[in-house]
Amino acid sequence: MILDTNAVSALLSGEAALGQILRTADRHHLPLPVIAEYQFGLLSVRRGRRRSASLFRRLEADSIIVFPDRETADVYATIRHELRQKGKPIPENDLWIAALARQHALDIVSNDSHFDFIDQLRRIGW
Repeated sequence: MILDTNAVSALLSGEAALGQILRTADRHHLPLPVIAEYQFGLLSVRRGRRRSASLFRRLEADSIIVFPDRETADVYATIRHELRQKGKPIPENDLWIAALARQHALDIVSNDSHFDFIDQLRRIGW
């Protein structure tokens, strides 16, 4: 399974339901766009930043990091086209996360229901 940014935030804040979901997988995947989004969030928050950054570094070390490549770009374009035809655009970074999930045949752990508009993708919420 691949973690969306809201899943990382919930996990690091101690969301018990999310912990149960993640225990069903041997290891989880962390997409590069999620790392960038979370890092940006850390720069925007002053209080508790060190603790959050430390927890995030541990999560990163325990994750399989997935990077966009040329194949991801093709999957991204296909998903974006499909969503345009449906009239259901989603945020740019979520398009990249969805492309990585579809490319690697991974479920997305997220509370963002807009992932449900994407064919050949399964979202796991909590």
